[in-house]
Amino acid sequence: MDFILSALTVLASILLILVVYIQNSKGGGLSSDFGAANQLGGVKKTTEFIEKLTWSLAGIIVIASILSISSREKPLVEPEQNKPPGTEVPSGNPSKKP
Repeated sequence: MDFILSALTVLASILLILVVYIQNSKGGGLSSDFGAANQLGGVKKTTEFIEKLTWSLAGIIVIASILSISSREKPLVEPEQNKPPGTEVPSGNPSKKP
């Protein structure tokens, strides 16, 4: 399961890089080259599609990351009751001896 989620995250990241590379904040990029052919009623479908694709890929990365963390079987921090005896860290002032 972790491999599938990791592969999905990497694939979505690469696609997101490519989609962002296509966009241009000043109105250029590949979307402006095809904008006139897809214009219908003053709305550019290409720009909308690229924006939706950007947000979708970002959402996939976030969801896959959260799922990969929540699917771990081992806890990241070992609970206190499962530690073997003699491994406790003394509390208080270490210079005082009992």
